[in-house]
Amino acid sequence: MFKSPKSLSLCIPRLVIRQHFLQFCEKYSHVYKNKREDEENDKFKKKKEDQEDYLQLYKSRGQHLLTNQRVLDSIVQKSHVKPTDTVLEIGPGTGNLTLKLLEVAKHVIAVEIDKRMIEILNKRVAESGLEHKITVINKDALKTEFSGFDLVVANIPYNISSPLLAKLLFGVSTFRSATLLLQKEFARRLLANPGDSDYNRLAVNVKLVADVKFVMDVSKRDFVPCPKVDSSVVKIYPKDDVPYKDLDEWGAFTKTCFTKKNKTLGATFKQKKKVMELYKLFNGRESNEEKCGDGNCRNVEDEEVSDEEDCDELSGLDTGVSNFKDKIMAVLKSGGFEDKRPSKLPNTELLKLLLVFNQAGIYFYDQARPTDVEFLTN
Repeated sequence: MFKSPKSLSLCIPRLVIRQHFLQFCEKYSHVYKNKREDEENDKFKKKKEDQEDYLQLYKSRGQHLLTNQRVLDSIVQKSHVKPTDTVLEIGPGTGNLTLKLLEVAKHVIAVEIDKRMIEILNKRVAESGLEHKITVINKDALKTEFSGFDLVVANIPYNISSPLLAKLLFGVSTFRSATLLLQKEFARRLLANPGDSDYNRLAVNVKLVADVKFVMDVSKRDFVPCPKVDSSVVKIYPKDDVPYKDLDEWGAFTKTCFTKKNKTLGATFKQKKKVMELYKLFNGRESNEEKCGDGNCRNVEDEEVSDEEDCDELSGLDTGVSNFKDKIMAVLKSGGFEDKRPSKLPNTELLKLLLVFNQAGIYFYDQARPTDVEFLTN
Protein backbone atom coordinates (compact mmCIF):
# COMPACT_ATOMS: atom_id res chain seq x y z
CA MET A 1 0.00 0.00 0.00
CA PHE A 2 1.35 3.46 -0.93
CA LYS A 3 2.52 5.58 2.08
CA SER A 4 3.04 9.35 2.11
CA PRO A 5 6.72 10.43 2.66
CA LYS A 6 7.83 11.54 6.17
CA SER A 7 8.53 15.21 6.79
CA LEU A 8 12.08 16.41 6.23
CA SER A 9 12.69 17.27 9.93
CA LEU A 10 11.92 13.71 10.95
CA CYS A 11 14.34 12.35 8.40
CA ILE A 12 17.43 14.05 9.93
CA PRO A 13 19.62 11.30 11.33
CA ARG A 14 20.31 11.22 15.07
CA LEU A 15 24.02 11.58 14.35
CA VAL A 16 23.47 14.98 12.76
CA ILE A 17 21.50 16.19 15.81
CA ARG A 18 24.31 15.04 18.10
CA GLN A 19 26.90 16.93 16.03
CA HIS A 20 24.92 20.17 16.26
CA PHE A 21 24.58 19.77 20.05
CA LEU A 22 28.32 19.26 20.53
CA GLN A 23 29.11 22.31 18.39
CA PHE A 24 26.71 24.39 20.50
CA CYS A 25 28.35 23.25 23.76
CA GLU A 26 31.83 23.98 22.44
CA LYS A 27 30.78 27.44 21.29
CA TYR A 28 29.24 28.57 24.62
CA SER A 29 31.15 26.57 27.25
CA HIS A 30 33.80 29.28 27.61
CA VAL A 31 31.06 31.81 28.48
CA TYR A 32 29.94 29.79 31.52
CA LYS A 33 33.52 29.07 32.46
CA ASN A 34 34.40 32.76 32.46
CA LYS A 35 31.30 33.59 34.50
CA ARG A 36 32.28 31.01 37.13
CA GLU A 37 35.80 32.38 37.29
CA ASP A 38 34.49 35.93 37.72
CA GLU A 39 32.30 34.83 40.64
CA GLU A 40 35.25 33.11 42.32
CA ASN A 41 37.38 36.21 41.83
CA ASP A 42 34.70 38.40 43.38
CA LYS A 43 34.48 36.11 46.39
CA PHE A 44 38.25 36.17 46.82
CA LYS A 45 38.36 39.95 46.50
CA LYS A 46 35.54 40.36 49.06
CA LYS A 47 37.28 37.99 51.46
CA LYS A 48 40.50 39.94 51.13
CA GLU A 49 38.76 43.25 51.78
CA ASP A 50 37.03 41.79 54.86
CA GLN A 51 40.35 40.52 56.19
CA GLU A 52 41.88 43.99 55.89
CA ASP A 53 39.14 45.45 58.13
CA TYR A 54 38.85 42.33 60.32
CA LEU A 55 38.82 42.72 64.11
CA GLN A 56 39.59 39.52 65.92
CA LEU A 57 37.18 38.90 68.76
CA TYR A 58 38.14 36.75 71.72
CA LYS A 59 35.50 34.37 73.04
CA SER A 60 37.69 33.78 76.11
CA ARG A 61 37.07 37.43 77.05
CA GLY A 62 33.36 37.13 76.43
CA GLN A 63 33.57 39.35 73.32
CA HIS A 64 30.30 38.71 71.51
CA LEU A 65 28.88 41.74 69.71
CA LEU A 66 25.10 42.07 69.55
CA THR A 67 24.19 42.98 65.96
CA ASN A 68 20.41 42.54 65.76
CA GLN A 69 19.00 46.08 65.43
CA ARG A 70 15.56 45.05 66.63
CA VAL A 71 16.99 43.61 69.85
CA LEU A 72 19.20 46.66 70.39
CA ASP A 73 16.19 48.95 70.02
CA SER A 74 14.19 46.82 72.45
CA ILE A 75 16.92 46.96 75.10
CA VAL A 76 17.05 50.76 74.90
CA GLN A 77 13.27 50.99 75.00
CA LYS A 78 12.94 48.67 78.02
CA SER A 79 15.65 50.63 79.86
CA HIS A 80 13.36 53.69 80.02
CA VAL A 81 16.21 56.15 79.56
CA LYS A 82 15.26 59.76 80.31
CA PRO A 83 16.75 62.75 78.44
CA THR A 84 18.36 63.83 81.74
CA ASP A 85 19.96 60.43 82.49
CA THR A 86 23.63 59.52 82.57
CA VAL A 87 23.98 55.89 81.53
CA LEU A 88 26.80 53.56 82.52
CA GLU A 89 27.62 51.02 79.81
CA ILE A 90 30.11 48.27 80.59
CA GLY A 91 31.79 46.56 77.65
CA PRO A 92 30.45 48.74 74.79
CA GLY A 93 32.56 46.92 72.21
CA THR A 94 32.36 48.66 68.85
CA GLY A 95 29.38 50.76 69.88
CA ASN A 96 26.26 49.04 68.52
CA LEU A 97 24.33 49.69 71.73
CA THR A 98 26.25 52.85 72.61
CA LEU A 99 25.12 54.78 69.55
CA LYS A 100 21.47 54.07 70.36
CA LEU A 101 21.94 55.11 73.99
CA LEU A 102 23.58 58.38 72.93
CA GLU A 103 20.45 59.26 70.97
CA VAL A 104 18.22 59.19 74.05
CA ALA A 105 20.49 59.87 77.07
CA LYS A 106 22.10 63.05 78.29
CA HIS A 107 25.47 61.33 78.67
CA VAL A 108 27.01 57.85 78.40
CA ILE A 109 29.96 56.56 80.42
CA ALA A 110 31.45 53.64 78.50
CA VAL A 111 33.98 51.39 80.25
CA GLU A 112 35.98 49.23 77.83
CA ILE A 113 39.23 47.35 78.45
CA ASP A 114 40.09 46.63 74.78
CA LYS A 115 41.86 49.54 73.05
CA ARG A 116 41.03 48.14 69.61
CA MET A 117 37.34 48.36 70.42
CA ILE A 118 37.74 51.92 71.68
CA GLU A 119 39.32 53.06 68.41
CA ILE A 120 36.34 51.81 66.44
CA LEU A 121 33.89 53.14 69.04
CA ASN A 122 35.40 56.64 68.97
CA LYS A 123 35.39 56.66 65.17
CA ARG A 124 31.71 55.69 64.96
CA VAL A 125 30.69 58.20 67.65
CA ALA A 126 32.60 60.98 65.88
CA GLU A 127 30.90 60.14 62.59
CA SER A 128 27.52 60.45 64.30
CA GLY A 129 28.46 63.85 65.77
CA LEU A 130 27.74 62.74 69.36
CA GLU A 131 31.25 62.74 70.80
CA HIS A 132 30.31 65.52 73.27
CA LYS A 133 27.86 63.14 74.98
CA ILE A 134 30.24 60.30 75.82
CA THR A 135 33.08 59.58 78.24
CA VAL A 136 35.15 56.52 77.36
CA ILE A 137 37.17 54.86 80.13
CA ASN A 138 39.88 52.43 79.02
CA LYS A 139 40.06 50.28 82.17
CA ASP A 140 39.05 46.94 83.62
CA ALA A 141 35.47 47.36 84.84
CA LEU A 142 36.15 45.19 87.89
CA LYS A 143 38.95 47.53 88.99
CA THR A 144 37.22 50.81 88.19
CA GLU A 145 35.17 52.92 90.57
CA PHE A 146 31.81 53.93 89.11
CA SER A 147 30.05 57.13 90.11
CA GLY A 148 27.64 59.74 88.85
CA PHE A 149 25.24 57.61 86.79
CA ASP A 150 21.49 57.01 86.87
CA LEU A 151 21.15 53.75 84.92
CA VAL A 152 23.21 50.78 83.86
CA VAL A 153 22.57 49.38 80.38
CA ALA A 154 25.04 46.76 79.21
CA ASN A 155 25.81 43.60 77.31
CA ILE A 156 27.98 42.18 80.08
CA PRO A 157 30.86 39.88 79.10
CA TYR A 158 29.87 36.38 80.21
CA ASN A 159 33.13 35.69 82.03
CA ILE A 160 32.68 38.57 84.52
CA SER A 161 28.91 38.47 85.04
CA SER A 162 28.97 37.36 88.69
CA PRO A 163 31.72 39.65 90.08
CA LEU A 164 30.48 42.62 88.08
CA LEU A 165 26.93 42.16 89.34
CA ALA A 166 28.27 41.98 92.90
CA LYS A 167 30.24 45.19 92.31
CA LEU A 168 27.13 47.00 91.11
CA LEU A 169 24.68 45.72 93.74
CA PHE A 170 26.94 45.73 96.79
CA GLY A 171 29.05 48.75 95.92
CA VAL A 172 28.64 52.35 97.07
CA SER A 173 27.04 53.72 93.90
CA THR A 174 23.29 54.17 93.74
CA PHE A 175 21.27 53.89 90.52
CA ARG A 176 17.66 53.54 89.41
CA SER A 177 17.91 50.28 87.50
CA ALA A 178 20.25 48.03 85.51
CA THR A 179 19.17 46.49 82.22
CA LEU A 180 21.62 43.67 81.56
CA LEU A 181 22.14 41.18 78.76
CA LEU A 182 23.37 37.98 80.39
CA GLN A 183 23.98 34.36 79.55
CA LYS A 184 20.57 32.67 79.64
CA GLU A 185 21.58 30.08 82.24
CA PHE A 186 22.97 32.78 84.54
CA ALA A 187 19.82 34.88 84.12
CA ARG A 188 17.63 31.86 84.89
CA ARG A 189 19.46 31.30 88.19
CA LEU A 190 19.11 34.99 88.96
CA LEU A 191 15.34 34.81 88.44
CA ALA A 192 14.80 31.49 90.28
CA ASN A 193 12.34 31.23 93.16
CA PRO A 194 12.21 28.85 96.16
CA GLY A 195 11.48 25.31 95.00
CA ASP A 196 12.89 25.87 91.49
CA SER A 197 15.76 23.59 90.47
CA ASP A 198 17.86 26.70 89.69
CA TYR A 199 17.22 28.35 93.06
CA ASN A 200 20.54 28.88 94.82
CA ARG A 201 22.76 31.28 96.71
CA LEU A 202 23.01 33.64 93.73
CA ALA A 203 19.26 34.29 93.69
CA VAL A 204 19.06 34.53 97.49
CA ASN A 205 21.85 37.09 97.80
CA VAL A 206 20.68 39.26 94.91
CA LYS A 207 17.05 39.28 96.07
CA LEU A 208 18.13 40.59 99.48
CA VAL A 209 19.13 43.90 97.89
CA ALA A 210 17.23 44.05 94.59
CA ASP A 211 14.18 42.97 92.61
CA VAL A 212 14.86 41.16 89.33
CA LYS A 213 12.48 41.13 86.35
CA PHE A 214 12.69 39.13 83.12
CA VAL A 215 12.63 41.22 79.92
CA MET A 216 13.25 38.91 76.94
CA ASP A 217 15.35 36.10 75.50
CA VAL A 218 17.95 36.76 72.79
CA SER A 219 19.08 34.12 70.32
CA LYS A 220 22.78 33.28 70.03
CA ARG A 221 22.43 33.91 66.29
CA ASP A 222 22.08 37.63 67.03
CA PHE A 223 25.75 37.84 68.08
CA VAL A 224 29.09 37.98 66.29
CA PRO A 225 30.88 35.68 66.85
CA CYS A 226 28.03 33.32 67.66
CA PRO A 227 28.30 32.06 71.28
CA LYS A 228 27.43 28.50 72.25
CA VAL A 229 24.36 29.49 74.26
CA ASP A 230 21.42 31.89 74.11
CA SER A 231 21.13 35.02 76.24
CA SER A 232 18.44 36.81 78.25
CA VAL A 233 17.80 40.41 79.19
CA VAL A 234 16.89 41.13 82.81
CA LYS A 235 16.15 44.36 84.62
CA ILE A 236 17.36 44.84 88.17
CA TYR A 237 15.88 47.39 90.58
CA PRO A 238 17.99 48.05 93.73
CA LYS A 239 15.88 48.20 96.89
CA ASP A 240 15.68 51.48 98.78
CA ASP A 241 15.52 49.67 102.09
CA VAL A 242 17.60 46.50 102.52
CA PRO A 243 16.11 44.33 105.32
CA TYR A 244 19.52 43.21 106.66
CA LYS A 245 22.43 45.65 106.64
CA ASP A 246 25.38 43.39 107.46
CA LEU A 247 26.01 41.93 104.00
CA ASP A 248 29.16 40.08 105.09
CA GLU A 249 27.22 38.24 107.79
CA TRP A 250 24.38 37.47 105.36
CA GLY A 251 26.84 36.18 102.75
CA ALA A 252 28.57 33.88 105.25
CA PHE A 253 25.20 32.60 106.49
CA THR A 254 23.85 31.78 103.01
CA LYS A 255 27.16 30.14 102.10
CA THR A 256 26.70 27.78 105.07
CA CYS A 257 23.08 27.03 104.21
CA PHE A 258 23.51 26.56 100.46
CA THR A 259 26.68 24.47 100.48
CA LYS A 260 24.23 21.60 100.08
CA LYS A 261 20.95 23.33 99.44
CA ASN A 262 18.80 20.16 99.43
CA LYS A 263 20.08 18.96 102.78
CA THR A 264 18.01 19.73 105.88
CA LEU A 265 19.31 22.54 108.05
CA GLY A 266 19.42 20.17 111.00
CA ALA A 267 21.80 17.86 109.14
CA THR A 268 23.95 20.77 107.96
CA PHE A 269 24.42 22.26 111.39
CA LYS A 270 25.18 18.90 113.02
CA GLN A 271 28.41 18.54 111.06
CA LYS A 272 31.44 18.60 113.30
CA LYS A 273 33.42 20.98 111.10
CA LYS A 274 30.61 23.54 111.04
CA VAL A 275 30.03 23.31 114.80
CA MET A 276 33.74 23.86 115.43
CA GLU A 277 33.85 26.89 113.12
CA LEU A 278 30.86 28.53 114.75
CA TYR A 279 32.07 27.69 118.25
CA LYS A 280 35.37 29.42 117.52
CA LEU A 281 33.56 32.53 116.29
CA PHE A 282 31.24 32.35 119.29
CA ASN A 283 34.23 32.57 121.62
CA GLY A 284 35.91 35.25 119.54
CA ARG A 285 39.08 33.23 119.04
CA GLU A 286 41.60 33.77 116.27
CA SER A 287 42.18 30.98 113.77
CA ASN A 288 45.43 29.79 115.39
CA GLU A 289 44.35 29.97 119.05
CA GLU A 290 44.81 26.73 120.89
CA LYS A 291 42.07 25.21 122.98
CA CYS A 292 43.20 23.79 126.35
CA GLY A 293 40.14 22.19 127.91
CA ASP A 294 41.55 19.22 129.85
CA GLY A 295 45.19 20.26 129.99
CA ASN A 296 45.95 18.71 126.58
CA CYS A 297 46.25 21.74 124.33
CA ARG A 298 45.11 21.34 120.75
CA ASN A 299 44.16 23.58 117.86
CA VAL A 300 40.55 22.90 116.91
CA GLU A 301 41.20 24.29 113.42
CA ASP A 302 43.96 21.73 112.83
CA GLU A 303 41.83 18.72 113.64
CA GLU A 304 41.12 16.51 110.65
CA VAL A 305 37.35 16.46 110.40
CA SER A 306 35.00 15.38 107.69
CA ASP A 307 32.34 17.71 106.35
CA GLU A 308 29.87 14.84 106.72
CA GLU A 309 30.82 13.84 110.27
CA ASP A 310 27.90 14.24 112.66
CA CYS A 311 28.43 15.71 116.12
CA ASP A 312 26.32 12.91 117.59
CA GLU A 313 29.08 10.45 116.64
CA LEU A 314 31.92 12.43 118.21
CA SER A 315 33.67 11.42 121.37
CA GLY A 316 35.99 13.51 123.50
CA LEU A 317 34.33 16.85 122.84
CA ASP A 318 34.53 19.14 125.87
CA THR A 319 31.41 20.35 127.57
CA GLY A 320 31.64 23.78 125.93
CA VAL A 321 31.45 22.46 122.36
CA SER A 322 28.74 19.97 123.25
CA ASN A 323 26.62 22.65 124.88
CA PHE A 324 27.18 24.94 121.91
CA LYS A 325 25.95 22.24 119.52
CA ASP A 326 22.81 21.93 121.65
CA LYS A 327 22.42 25.71 121.46
CA ILE A 328 22.49 25.59 117.65
CA MET A 329 19.90 22.82 117.51
CA ALA A 330 17.69 24.70 119.98
CA VAL A 331 17.70 27.73 117.65
CA LEU A 332 16.66 25.57 114.69
CA LYS A 333 13.91 23.85 116.64
CA SER A 334 12.54 27.09 118.08
CA GLY A 335 11.68 28.36 114.62
CA GLY A 336 10.74 24.99 113.17
CA PHE A 337 13.75 25.01 110.82
CA GLU A 338 15.41 21.72 111.76
CA ASP A 339 13.74 19.69 108.99
CA LYS A 340 13.54 22.45 106.41
CA ARG A 341 15.74 22.67 103.31
CA PRO A 342 17.36 25.93 102.07
CA SER A 343 16.23 25.21 98.50
CA LYS A 344 12.62 25.65 99.63
CA LEU A 345 13.02 28.75 101.83
CA PRO A 346 12.32 32.33 100.68
CA ASN A 347 14.46 35.22 101.89
CA THR A 348 11.95 36.14 104.57
CA GLU A 349 12.36 32.74 106.27
CA LEU A 350 16.15 32.73 105.88
CA LEU A 351 16.34 36.22 107.33
CA LYS A 352 14.15 35.16 110.26
CA LEU A 353 16.51 32.26 111.00
CA LEU A 354 19.61 34.45 110.81
CA LEU A 355 18.12 36.98 113.21
CA VAL A 356 17.33 34.20 115.73
CA PHE A 357 20.92 32.94 115.44
CA ASN A 358 22.29 36.46 116.00
CA GLN A 359 20.02 37.01 119.00
CA ALA A 360 21.49 33.82 120.50
CA GLY A 361 24.99 35.23 119.96
CA ILE A 362 25.78 32.95 117.03
CA TYR A 363 27.42 34.63 114.04
CA PHE A 364 28.76 33.32 110.75
CA TYR A 365 31.18 35.93 109.41
CA ASP A 366 34.78 35.74 110.54
CA GLN A 367 36.09 39.29 110.62
CA ALA A 368 39.67 37.99 110.69
CA ARG A 369 39.23 36.68 107.16
CA PRO A 370 38.80 38.70 103.95
CA THR A 371 35.34 39.42 102.59
CA ASP A 372 33.88 36.62 100.50
CA VAL A 373 34.86 37.53 96.93
CA GLU A 374 32.46 34.91 95.59
CA PHE A 375 29.38 36.47 97.16
CA LEU A 376 27.26 35.70 94.10
CA THR A 377 28.29 32.12 93.46
CA ASN A 378 25.88 29.19 93.41
